[in-house]
Amino acid sequence: MQSIDKLLSALENKGWFISDDLFPADLIHQLFLEGQQRWEQGQFHDARVGRKQHLAQAAHIRGDSILWLDANDEYPATQEIFKLTGLMQEAFNRYFFLGLKHAELHYARYASGAAYTRHLDQHKNTSARKITLVSYLNPDWKQADGGELVLYDPLNPSQELQRILPLAGRTVIFRSELIEHEVLPCKKPRWSVTGWFRDDEIMFDIAA
Repeated sequence: MQSIDKLLSALENKGWFISDDLFPADLIHQLFLEGQQRWEQGQFHDARVGRKQHLAQAAHIRGDSILWLDANDEYPATQEIFKLTGLMQEAFNRYFFLGLKHAELHYARYASGAAYTRHLDQHKNTSARKITLVSYLNPDWKQADGGELVLYDPLNPSQELQRILPLAGRTVIFRSELIEHEVLPCKKPRWSVTGWFRDDEIMFDIAA
């Protein structure tokens, strides 16, 4: 993993960061293969919105299917991404004094035509999610395939900060409580590993 000095500086000064080589290309490829294998085995489920007992499917809000990952899963690429996010967590804690305790990660697969409406990752009346990470796994993705991630300016909510094409190896990291964002409709299946660095001890208490 490349030096994260630029990442730390960008989060401090802008609240968001993009890199095309934060993670090794072979890791991205192996995550893609593992994700496809587990999709074919029926391990994914439709994503939900809300918290705890109020979880609900809402395809008009988000249309992805997800699979939560575990650092103890017997999948080498999954184990490796948790090792690298662990190193990132240590750096975030040293630099920002966030008191992060763990990262939660999942595969997200958007079928053709699926999207996710504009939202914040830090839900109302919660504060556990501090930093969002999205790493794209899509080989041979083209502009015409759509599926861009749109980031919005927290100081001018009607203003787009960036439209980000989900190319394989591209990673986007941003402050969960600050940056509103959405996923535009895609024209073919769109894959990522998505997650959050959290400062609580409880995992999976809210939908993703």
